[in-house]
Amino acid sequence: MKVLLKEDVDSLGYAGDVFKVADGYARNFLLPRQLAEKATPVAMKKAEVWRSKAQARREQLKAENDALSERINAVTLDFTAKAGETGKLYGSITTATLAEALNENVGIEIDRRKIISDPLRQLGEYDVTIRLGADHEPTFKVFVRDEDGNLGPVEVDEEVVEEAGVSDDESPDYIAEYAEDIAEDYLDV
Repeated sequence: MKVLLKEDVDSLGYAGDVFKVADGYARNFLLPRQLAEKATPVAMKKAEVWRSKAQARREQLKAENDALSERINAVTLDFTAKAGETGKLYGSITTATLAEALNENVGIEIDRRKIISDPLRQLGEYDVTIRLGADHEPTFKVFVRDEDGNLGPVEVDEEVVEEAGVSDDESPDYIAEYAEDIAEDYLDV
């Protein structure tokens, strides 16, 4: 069935364009939602009006998305979470959590489904992208830290541990503290 789009449809095209689509897609999706109508000679006369209205709407939306993209690109979110010794979180930071924090920070309601990210399950630094529109995909920084403020697992230098004579039975915290003390001694010399 040939249809004339009355509004822009993301997966199909722009308002005022004529497309040949499956009958079921037209009858069950486009026509009931009044996104399109059958491409008749009468409807074709209305096409230019729809094109001009849609073009004005697209330009306004582009300007809004440009401004919002700049604000989102400047955002940095910092999360604190419980993590194991390897840096793996005891849970995850989901897109819903990211959207909530971003909405508080930017002051505008962004749907969690627009965030392009898997749940964050490791300590570290992430660049998260949001799909605002076809041409707008701003990125913001996310830092996931443990309760001590570390972005990753504490690295222990094995040579320093051997030099200190610390046994494997002692806690990693003690080893890390001792390694820092030795490093300070070497730096002060």
